[in-house]
Amino acid sequence: MNALRNKVQLIGHLGGKVEIKTLESGKALGHVTIATNEVYKNQKGEKVTETTWHNLVAWGKNAELLDKYTDKGSEIAIEGKLTNRSYTDKEGTKRYITEVVINEILLMPGKAAKVESAPPF
Repeated sequence: MNALRNKVQLIGHLGGKVEIKTLESGKALGHVTIATNEVYKNQKGEKVTETTWHNLVAWGKNAELLDKYTDKGSEIAIEGKLTNRSYTDKEGTKRYITEVVINEILLMPGKAAKVESAPPF
């Protein structure tokens, strides 16, 4: 039952090319956003698509895999864990961010779909 704690699974389209940083240790760190869509009918019976953006963090081989084989619009499936962190911006304001740290990636077959621009991190 412990494996079910803090587990996130998402399938969606990347909002851009992964941004890779190589740390002093030589380990790769990647940041990218993913868009997931929920489709439902409203009270008038009209089809509504709701898009949600998620911040992803990839380490090591996962970051390298995203960098090598994906681009904006690529469809992927990920499994990971939800994390929260905070930082202080240039104006001195404390900011909070929620991210999914990727444990596993599955590249989905097919052409990359067009998605709207991703929001900044």
